[in-house]
Amino acid sequence: MSSPDTDRRTLVLDSAMATFARFGYRKTSMEEVARAAHISRPGLYFLFSSKETLFRAAVTQTLDQDISAIERILADLGRPLAERLVDAFDQWAGRYIGPLSGDITAVIEDNPGLLGEIADTAPRRFETLITNAITLESARETATPIARTLISTSIGLKHQAASREFYVDRMKTAVALLMR
Repeated sequence: MSSPDTDRRTLVLDSAMATFARFGYRKTSMEEVARAAHISRPGLYFLFSSKETLFRAAVTQTLDQDISAIERILADLGRPLAERLVDAFDQWAGRYIGPLSGDITAVIEDNPGLLGEIADTAPRRFETLITNAITLESARETATPIARTLISTSIGLKHQAASREFYVDRMKTAVALLMR
């Protein structure tokens, strides 16, 4: 069970991520985040000393939530591996594609220096989860190259996909081809 302070912090970080996605890092002000989170600007500064600290915390929370969701998806051994892989990639990248999602990925990619180690650790953790799922299910010695190829495919699709549906459809094709 979470505390009211934890819930408030989570709400503020969710609001911050949505605001950064909408306006970009440079154009987002602490005032806009406070307004979106329905707290005062001094209240926001009480929780986060600077925009950089807020941004890092918001991205970290988002990536942690994504990784946790991916762990649950991949652990569902009652579903075929191909479905779980597509769903994991959709959680990692697909849900950030399309007009309603805002360009959260671009904000993160455009400001890597602000993120610290999470910019490296989360993608490595994702690769490990994908590799382990492939290895566990198919006992392939080629699990690492397959995982890396799927990740490269995902990155390419993320930059060319106009919709989440397009991204997911193409990832289904990639998974089917590589998991034969």
